[in-house]
Order: sequence, then structure tokens, then C-alpha cells
Amino acid sequence: MRKSLFLFFILTCGLTAQTAPEPLYQDTIKFQTDQVTITATRYAENVLEIPYAVTILTPEKLAGIKGYGLDEVLSSVPGVLAQSRAGNQDIRIVIRGFGARGAGDRSNSGTSRGIRIMLDGIPETEPDGRTSFDNIDPSLASEIEVIRSNSSALWGNAAGGVINISSFPKFSSPFLRLNSIYGSFGLRKYTLQAGTVLGNGKLAASVSSTEFDGWREHSSGYRYILNIGMKSVLSQNTELGLFVVGASNKFNIPGPLNQAEFDADPTLANPVYNARDERRFNRLARIAATLDHSINENNQISAMVYVNPKFLQRSERGTFRDFTRYHLGGNIIYHLTNHFSDKVKNRITMGLDEAYQDGAILFYSLSPTNGRGPVLRDNRREGADNFGAFLQTELMINDEVSIIAGGRYDNITYYSESFIDPKLGLQKRSFEKFTPKGGLTYRFSPVQSIYFNLGGGVEVPAGNETDPAGTYGQDTVYLINPLLEPISSTTYELGTKHLLYFGEKSLVNSLTYNVALYYIKVKNDIIPYRGGRFYFTAGETDRMGIETGIELQLIQDLMINGSLTYSSNKYLEYAVDSVHYGRPGALANYKDNKVAGIPDLFYSLGATYEISKLSGLYFSVNVSGMGKYFVDDANTLEVPSYNIVNLTVGLSDPVRISDHFGIRAFLTVNNLTDEKYAASAFINPDSVNGRPVFLEPGLPRNITASVSLAIN
Repeated sequence: MRKSLFLFFILTCGLTAQTAPEPLYQDTIKFQTDQVTITATRYAENVLEIPYAVTILTPEKLAGIKGYGLDEVLSSVPGVLAQSRAGNQDIRIVIRGFGARGAGDRSNSGTSRGIRIMLDGIPETEPDGRTSFDNIDPSLASEIEVIRSNSSALWGNAAGGVINISSFPKFSSPFLRLNSIYGSFGLRKYTLQAGTVLGNGKLAASVSSTEFDGWREHSSGYRYILNIGMKSVLSQNTELGLFVVGASNKFNIPGPLNQAEFDADPTLANPVYNARDERRFNRLARIAATLDHSINENNQISAMVYVNPKFLQRSERGTFRDFTRYHLGGNIIYHLTNHFSDKVKNRITMGLDEAYQDGAILFYSLSPTNGRGPVLRDNRREGADNFGAFLQTELMINDEVSIIAGGRYDNITYYSESFIDPKLGLQKRSFEKFTPKGGLTYRFSPVQSIYFNLGGGVEVPAGNETDPAGTYGQDTVYLINPLLEPISSTTYELGTKHLLYFGEKSLVNSLTYNVALYYIKVKNDIIPYRGGRFYFTAGETDRMGIETGIELQLIQDLMINGSLTYSSNKYLEYAVDSVHYGRPGALANYKDNKVAGIPDLFYSLGATYEISKLSGLYFSVNVSGMGKYFVDDANTLEVPSYNIVNLTVGLSDPVRISDHFGIRAFLTVNNLTDEKYAASAFINPDSVNGRPVFLEPGLPRNITASVSLAIN
């Protein structure tokens, strides 16, 4: 398989490097100029110069969605597996195998693992690597950047991929947008966006209200988000940004089903989850400030600081839990550019990151109505601190060759303390790691590049994984699991990016594609058992795959886009002590088995036809799906493959009522063929009465309709 993938890649690069004559490239430069990313290298740079796999989702690609979960937009990105667990914002994100365990029981609901997610460049990911989606409404995003390459050398812990959602809209004059969305299963959503120009600055605000009755029993929820941003030019060389976001988010958890329940009636909730009314109720806010200052042409400095208080409530595994937390942090980054000659320059980027979260958790009994009961079972402190320092140097030669080298040091420390059982005392555990990175990019022309990168990755166990499960109540010594070690990885990646413009009179106006080939060696892969109630580590895991994304603009306003990911993920060293299964001293050896939770194949293929003369009336069809995959390390439980068809008709341009008023609308039918499928699954699940409980059913056929009013 390795030889086949490599030959495919070389053939792709060799043929396309000679696809079009040089004159055609000149018209294409502007085609890509504005498509830059601010996350992969921590400064703005053209995607063709970056030795990373990058996907940018522009406003056009974010249209026609209900905006409840990120799966709606990430499903079209190659290499990214995004699965909605109950039709709301609770999704499972996997990028090249990172994040695969982020589903199941034990605090995994509503959070992801191993993937760094940011809102306006400010971390949503907590110091321990967990991320919740309370503040994120993709329908209000102005752009989403996805870095599919491991970025630990720049971002540290849990950066197997990086997703940055920009909420600040792009505008030059005041505007107001009102949007209403109605859909199947009681979906009701209202949003308001507004922006104005204030002297040398811009002020923007958005409000989002989403309510969902749910399609399964015990799957209803609601979410309210307020987002305010300001960007101001203080001087010719200085820009200040202020961002405030707050959310109130409640969602019920229907839980997984066994195969017989799934086959009989997928709308049912798990009986235990339903009886306990398992749910999340999160209220949180964040205030952040950013500052960018150019000392001179060659020296720039930027800084960011944020504070993020949280009040979280959960009904989980027979207890009612109150969390009071504060998450705060910031960074400072310095950029130095040296011009050695007209053709050779060097950019050095160095910085410090700090993130700290702490707070109390109160564990109560459940009341008869599944609220907070009268018995306080535990009162515990849970904290995490993540300090990181990084340095990267980039050498650019003749606008054709870019060479980067750098590394990052991280120190992550956990704190845990029980105020109910003081004999346990304050317990700490620290993880230290240095992760290097090197990369090379060669540009065949202004519109095509080939790149290679080699680098390390680190992901420490998340907070709930360092807190021992106490499966049989025998652990009375540890508040922090002494057995789990950080996941460490080494990534080898080879890729190409290409833009072709043939002219408006050609059958094919333009073609954009990217191909990435990767091989990842992982040590100490953390594996959930009993649906995430406790964790083992696999000694060594092998991941390799190929990703490709394509956009084809044809004459007569027809756009075709697609993505395809094929990978092989295997355990190379993995022996499991099966004491938890009633056989003390026995071992199960899963060497050469497939990694649980990752399909070999998933894809997305779409076509959009737009009639520009009719206010951009467009018709869009998308087919997406994935192959079957195992959910247990023994490779005995399998989730079947599936294919989903979505159809949308809408207006990309507003129908003008007057010079200042316009109306847009869209209608989407999701899962047009009413496919019955499992949208997500628990990894190494519980067995109840001899039946594994692991399937989370996907939404059946459903409709979303939207009408929006724009005032400018």
C-alpha cells in the first residue's frame, strides 16, 4: 500500500507541474492572494508557501447551513472526520486519527480531544486538551481555517490538527442581518448580526438563539450565544482587538443503543441515560484582548490575553455535579525579518504561551427528579497549567523555496485535591515534552507548490483521563492516574497544492486541488474502555493515509467539489491486561488489529449550479459517506458504511426590495434518501446483559428552511 500511495502522489505532481503554460499562471495570482492562514505558522502567509495541509472555508462554503454543529462544514474537508452524535453541537472530530477517542461516557459528551480549536485566534481548547463547542456557531463565521498537519511544534499539547473560526465579519460600511431558520424536529433558530464603522475602528456584534426538540428521546437542547468584537487602528503601526463572548447551552444526552435497539427503533434513548436525565448545562463567558504592533518594517510584536469563567452543571453516572472554573491565559509573539539580499530573506518567530484552568467540582447525589440531591459526596479541586515556549525560523529563497525549522517546549501540570478526604492531600503530576518541526516547500510556479514536513507531536491525557475511574471502588490512593503517559508521535508528510485558471471562455474555468500523503508513528496511544470510563495505552500505533481535495469551476456557473480520505491505522504493539473482564493475569494481544473508531475511507462530493442573473439562485447536491469501521480493539464490533445525500436550493445574492433592503433564503433537505445509519459510536463500549451498547443513530430525513433580511 505504501508504494502505491507514493507512486500515485509522484504521478500527480509530475503531470500537473506541466499542466498549463506560464501565461495562464499570471491571471491566477490574484485568485489565491487573499487566501492566507493565520494559524499554521502563527503569522499571515500564503497557503502555497506553508509546508502543511491547509483548508480554508470561505463564506460561500459556509452558506446554506443551520449552524448548530461544526460537522455541517467540516465534513467536506479532506482528512477530517466530523460526526454529529445527536444532531446538535455535540460532535466527534478526528483528524488523521487524533481525537478518535473523543466519544463515549465519562465527561466526553460535548467535548473533543486532541484537536486545537480557536475562536478568533483565542483558545477554546482547555490546558488539558479538551474542547467544548458552547461558543461556536458556524453559521456566524466569516471564515474557518483547518490545519490538518500536526502542529504541536507551534501550538503544543493537543494540536493533532488546528481549527480557527473567525467570527468577526468583513465589512466596510454599516450593516444589519436578521436570519430565521426552521427545521424538522422542532429546530428554531434566530440570529442577528450587525456592524458599524467607528472612526479608525470597526464594531461588530451577533446574537444567536437555537432551540431543538430533538429527534430521539431525551435529545432536546437549546443554546444562546452573544458575541461582540471590536478592531481599532490605534496608530499607523498598531491595532487593538477586543472580543467578548458568552453562552448558555443546555443539551440532553440520549446515549448509545445496542444493535437490537438500533434496528428496532433508533429514536429511543438509552434507558439508563433517560432514567438519570443525563445532560449538560454550561454557562460561560470570555473577555479577550489582542494587540499587534509593528516596531518597524522588520520587527513586529503581538500579544493576547483572555479570561474565561465557567459555571457547568451535569447529571452524569448517578451524580449531580457543579463545576466552577476559571480559564485564563495569553501569549506574546515576536517576529524578526532579515533581508540577506533581494532574493533571500529570513523570518524568525518566537513566543510564549500560558494557559491555566482551576476550580472546584461538587459531587451531589441525584434527587428524585434528577436534580441536585441532599448528599455532598465529594468536593474536589481540579486544575491544569500549560506553559509553552516556541521558536521557528523560515528561510525564503527567490520566492520559490521555503525552509522552516523549529521546536517547542511544553510543561503541563495537573492539580487535584479532595476537600472531603483530606488524607489524600494535594496531588500533582507534570508532563514535559519538546517537539521539533522541519519543513520544505518548493514552488514550481506562482500557483503550484510541493512540500514536505517532519515533526513531533504531543498530547497529554485529558483531565477526566488522569482522574482514575475506580471501576470497582478499589482505588483509595490516587486522585491523578499515575499510569497514563502522554501520546507522542512523529509525522512524515508529503503534499502538493495547485491552482489553475483557464479563462471564462473555457469549458473548465479553474481547477484547485491539494493532495497530502502522510505516515504517523504514535507511541502511548490512549484508548478508552467501557465507553470511556477508564483508559489503557497502546504501545505503538501506525497511521498512514492519503487525502485529496478538489474544486472545479465549469462554464455556466457550475462548481464541483470533492474530498477523499483513505487511511490505514493499526496497532503495532498493544497487549491489554484483561483483569477488568474477570480474568486476572490474562492478556489480550491486539497487534496488527485496526485502530478502533477510524474508518479506512470517507469522502464528500458536491455540485452547485448557480444562475447569476436570478439573484444567484443556486441548486446544490452533496453526497458524503464513509466505510465501515471497528469500535473495539478486538475488531469484533463493526459500524456499517453509509452514504448520505443532501439537497439545497437558495439565493446567494439578496433579492433587492430597495437600495438598502434585501432578502435571502435557502431550503435544504438532509439525508434525502432517509438512510438509516450510525452517526457516531462508543469506543470499546460497555456490555449490558451481554450486548455491547455503542451505536449513536444519525438523523433521518430532515428539512431546514431559512429566510434572512439584510440592511445596509
